[in-house]
Amino acid sequence: MLPKQTRRLESLDSMNLLTISSLYPNHKDPKHGIFVQNRLRKLLEQYPDINASVIAPVPWFPIESERFPEYSKFAGVKSHEVLFDIDVAHPKYLVIPKLGMWLTPFFMAFSLYFAVKKHIKTYGRPDIIDGHYFYPDGVAIAIVSKLFKIPYTCTSRGTDLNLIAESRIPRKMIRWVIKHSSKTMAVCQALTDKLTELGAQDALALRNGVDLTFFSTLNDDQRSANKEAALAALNVTSSPSVLLLSVGWLIERKGHHLVIDALSKLPDAHLLIAGNGPEEKALKEYCVKLGLHANVSFLGSLSQTNLKTYYQIADALVLASSREGWANVLLESMACGTPVVATNIWGTPEVVQSQVAGQLVTRDADAIAMGVKTLLSNYPSHFETRQYAEQFDWTSTSKAQYELFCNIKSGGNHD
Repeated sequence: MLPKQTRRLESLDSMNLLTISSLYPNHKDPKHGIFVQNRLRKLLEQYPDINASVIAPVPWFPIESERFPEYSKFAGVKSHEVLFDIDVAHPKYLVIPKLGMWLTPFFMAFSLYFAVKKHIKTYGRPDIIDGHYFYPDGVAIAIVSKLFKIPYTCTSRGTDLNLIAESRIPRKMIRWVIKHSSKTMAVCQALTDKLTELGAQDALALRNGVDLTFFSTLNDDQRSANKEAALAALNVTSSPSVLLLSVGWLIERKGHHLVIDALSKLPDAHLLIAGNGPEEKALKEYCVKLGLHANVSFLGSLSQTNLKTYYQIADALVLASSREGWANVLLESMACGTPVVATNIWGTPEVVQSQVAGQLVTRDADAIAMGVKTLLSNYPSHFETRQYAEQFDWTSTSKAQYELFCNIKSGGNHD
């Protein structure tokens, strides 16, 4: 029997939507690309006349190996699964290290061709392809779109435009994707402006929302009790007056090292780092080098449920990224009543627009430390921060998506 989302609609008024993105969760990594999944789920909740399914290609890699952590995490991903009642296919595509930047779009297109062909045979022809990430995904989607004559949209998520598009050959390919799309979108106005610079007409800023039911705040007594229990479980024997949280993949771009640097100017603070990645060992050694190893706890990769617990007990989330599209962790933290200190880059100023939301800083350790001190000196109530986050639900985003997809299906104007 087909999943609910792929079998429930047969009427002429239904819309058959096919989401394609390599940024999508799978059973081995349920947080991978969760923002794409969340946007689709909220759209379906609000508009049940959409019949949706997903093709989420993953790199082919034969074995799990610590030497290739970026690729081996995809080893053993099932070819098909059902997530939240949505049918998800995971076709494999070839990635060749070092040459992948130039060849991956075409290997992915080859894989997508057969996946889309199988999808059409099983579920029928999609009305629209809802694509995410302009490179390599967007290039592969544009090729398949031409072969099957299915209109497509593409949404920028961040580094596809603010990093990859800086390279000459990918930039040319991204321009081609923009030219042939029915509509281009981005998760913040800063990326939308970049799309315009690359040739898009009437690009749409379609921000992410936050699940205000799942991410919730606690009263002061609950916060205090949960904080005490969490620190005890982490073997933190001292009782820090300030608890900071830094969340993200452990790579230079996320700036965890800068938050560690800032600790030397925040002697009463303890830092929790949530995430894993290639720089984990180096970051731990850096803490030892600075004599801060007792002031930092590495939490590893956390489920959304466990991450929520740390949002709820932290005094501030610190995000020191060099590049972000729309950083979901900011809204997740605020929805738990915890304000943020974040670098003033790309879409982040569109998220942090009020003192009750937090502080914007330049990307260096001194500025981060001062941002924390400034936040603490005029600390908002958890209720105020939560109330600020409540304006970022999914309703307006889903409505704009739905209207756009309906317009494309009916043959409306395209880019």
